[in-house]
Amino acid sequence: MMLRFLKRFLIIILFTNCTVNYGQLNKVAKLTGDLKEVSGVETISGSDNFWMINDGGNHPRVYAVNTKGKIEKTLYVEGKNSDWEDLTTDNKGNLYVGDFGNNRNNRKHLKIYKLSASDLSNKKNITPVKIEFSFPNQKKFPPKNKDRHFDVESFFHFNGYLYLFTKSRTKKNYGRTDLYKIPATAGKHKAEFINTFTTCGKMNCWVTSADISPDGKKVVLLSHETVWQFTNFKGDDFLSGKMTKFDLDHTSQKEGICFKDNNTVYITDEQAHGKGRSLYVFTLD
Repeated sequence: MMLRFLKRFLIIILFTNCTVNYGQLNKVAKLTGDLKEVSGVETISGSDNFWMINDGGNHPRVYAVNTKGKIEKTLYVEGKNSDWEDLTTDNKGNLYVGDFGNNRNNRKHLKIYKLSASDLSNKKNITPVKIEFSFPNQKKFPPKNKDRHFDVESFFHFNGYLYLFTKSRTKKNYGRTDLYKIPATAGKHKAEFINTFTTCGKMNCWVTSADISPDGKKVVLLSHETVWQFTNFKGDDFLSGKMTKFDLDHTSQKEGICFKDNNTVYITDEQAHGKGRSLYVFTLD
């Protein structure tokens, strides 16, 4: 009996002292409820809460989530979640939802939903403004395998424009991201190419989210295990600046990043392979 008791006691001690290693990240909360496939996160001005969305195939809903990872409010958007991939806001509190995931590079009509700040505050069902765009250098849908650089999972708002970062689907060139911009206004736009950057050649180097700091001096790109920071850029050629790479020492399906302040970012990951579905914080040294 004593030996059996000691074995049970040792097992309890072992699991009690077993901690999960999040590398350079600090876990803030586990995301609960419907938040299984969070693909975009954004802070809410004047609040400690966050806006979050789920990936394609889920309902077209925007969630207000508190710092404990619990949903406080659900908003229903009149539109289809073909492949919602990222969120951003402007300085007036309007929210932009990027329905531009394009894994097969065969979508001809990519779009962004703009949700007005007043509707976010006062309505539960929101009719968005549609911002549609296409890539003028894409001629075939889909193009040949070597030219599949028109998937998008990342964007942010800056000075009246939306800046898009593509995700390459071409083998041996997975880390390539092309920077484009379009006006943040209703209508059909041709995306204007700005520059290209390559993270690395692995699938884990795919760019899955992006954001710009409140002071407009830092841009971050996210992958499953890395953050790339750009500073000292010229104009809106954000990829022309000084690049600093932060290895997170933690691999998961990270899909969302947003600035908390000029030196700190929040990161979310999807639930995959028995891990993820969390909100983290990371300090940019």
